[in-house]
Parts: sequence; C-alpha cells; structure tokens
Amino acid sequence: MTVEMTPVADRQTVPMPSDHPSARGGRLGVLLMNLGTPEGTSYWPMRAYLREFLSDRRVIETSRWLWWPLLNLIILTTRPGRKGKDYASIWNKERDEGPLKTITRSQTEQLAERLKPAMGERVVFDWAMRYGFPDVKSRLKALLAQGCDRILLVPLYPQYAAPTSATACDQAFRALMQMRWQPSVRVAPPYHDDPAYIKALAASMRASLAKLDFEPEIILCSFHGMPKEYLLKGDPYYCHCAKTWRLLRDELGLPAERFRLTFQSRFGPDEWLQPYTDETVKALAKSGTKSLAIVAPGFSADCLETLEELDVENREFFMHNGGERFAYLPCLNDSQDGVDALEAVVRRELMGWL
Repeated sequence: MTVEMTPVADRQTVPMPSDHPSARGGRLGVLLMNLGTPEGTSYWPMRAYLREFLSDRRVIETSRWLWWPLLNLIILTTRPGRKGKDYASIWNKERDEGPLKTITRSQTEQLAERLKPAMGERVVFDWAMRYGFPDVKSRLKALLAQGCDRILLVPLYPQYAAPTSATACDQAFRALMQMRWQPSVRVAPPYHDDPAYIKALAASMRASLAKLDFEPEIILCSFHGMPKEYLLKGDPYYCHCAKTWRLLRDELGLPAERFRLTFQSRFGPDEWLQPYTDETVKALAKSGTKSLAIVAPGFSADCLETLEELDVENREFFMHNGGERFAYLPCLNDSQDGVDALEAVVRRELMGWL
C-alpha cells in the first residue's frame, strides 16, 4: 500500500516539481531488536561476532588502552574456537542459523499475523539484531522504504540494562543520525513488571513443570549477570530482575527459599551481581538437594546462555556434585504465552498512533 506524503488538498493547490523524488508515508513500523548471533560456528564468523560484541563500550567499560590488546591479542585468538563448539551444539542446522535468530523471526511473524486483522496493512513488523545480521540500520531503512514514518523500537529485554536495551537503541539512533528525514520514533519501555509478562512466565513455567516426572525441591530464577560496578553507577538492571523474581514468585505462590534469585554468565575477574548461578547450583547439590530446576525469565528467547550454559554446563555441575534430577525450563520464546506478552507491550505502545 502506497500513501503519499503530501495531503490530497495540498497536491491540488501546490504543483509538485517534475523532479520531486517519490515518497511514501502514513504507515507505522514495529522493529523488534534482540542481541545477535554469529553467522556461523567456524573461527572467522565467531571472531567477527565476538569482536563486534566485545568492542561495544556499553558492554565492556574497561579503558580502551587496557582492553584493546587483551581483546585483540588474546580473547579473539582463543575464544572463537571454543565458543564456536558451544554454538555448534545448539545450532539450527536446518536453517543454518542460531536459535535466537530463528525464534526472533517467528515472534515477529506471529505478532504480524495476530495484529493484522485489527491494524490492517498500516502497521509493518520487522526484526533486527544488535550484533550481526539482520542489522538494525538496514531494517530501519526497509521500514522507511515501505512508508513507515513512525517507528516503534522494541528491545526484547524485559529488564532494562545499559549493555542490552541501551546499546540496541544506540544502534538505532546512530542510523537515524545519518537520515535527512527521520521518522518519529518511540522506544518500548522495559516490561519487567508488566502483568501480561508475569502471567505469561507463570503459565509457561506451570506447563513445563507439569511435564516433569519429578517435583523440584528448588527452582532457580537465573538472570544474566553484569559487573557490580554497573549497578553502583546507577544501572537499574538488578532492581528490575529482583522485581520480576518477586512478582513471579507471588504469581506462582512459591516461598522465597524454594524460588531463588541468581545471576549467570560472569566474565573476567571483577565482581558481578550475586549470588552466582553456577556456585549456587554446586552448593545446593553438595548440601543434599537432589532435584533442581532453572528458569531464565530475562531472556525473551533461548540462546547459548540458556541452552548450553544452563541446560548443559549447570546440569553437569549439579549432577557431578550429588544431584540426581535436573530440569531447565524453556524461555517464553515464540510460544503462545510469549507472543501474548509481546502483543500486550506492542498494543499499548502503539496507542495514540493508531
């Protein structure tokens, strides 16, 4: 559908120059943005992905003179091979892509299908990755080319953090800075305490727990970690995680001692948010806990940090230290519950534009 920028009345009274470039407008764009995934699991695709990710000043705040040689001379020499093997273990071989890409695409397609009856062709949905492809800049251009002069950016991080939500928006704003005619832009706020999100998490967890042949003594609510220094500088991430954990615990009716908050994926020597997931898993097993489940509500889609780190690595920690039964409960992903939560966010943030 093509909608002219110039109103009909104006076109009748103001003659357009013969060389006036064609322009489209009148449509709304919704861009879902997730973290990213390498283009392959071999050394060079992994190196390219890790270099882009670990060069981001939002992710690594260490001074450049100290970080640059460490990154380029050590990390990017040794880490691509090791992480490539981890990615290969979860790779979507049918599509030849990481699961994060597969799931984010499906979430976008399902949202478009759901909202099309109510919003028609006026709203266009697309998706992008902060690191890797499809990149944010190209997808913003694609939305503009389809006549979207108003765009809603939806960072797929329920809990706000500078290394996730902020850097995704930074990338979009960098693209906007290069545009002569910028679209009007909104950014969906974090939805860590949104009732639709909490109810979706609870419903998903209940369904996953019902499929188990055991009842976990303890369930860990594991969020991606970050350096403690970021919290002390004012990042609200820890507080958002704690609120999600509390609201989800209340929704499920679980006592605090059975549903515990932890943080995973720490990197480097600095202190990160605690308690650490891996150390908690080991301690629980050694202290006599025989059955354990882990859920990761901070991830909108399963990825390396959930499918390999939690379901494989932490499973081994638990079983090798005396545990007997372990379960990883999947993320919301592109399930009906997951898309329900995203739909609630998108509908709310489009109000006033529709």
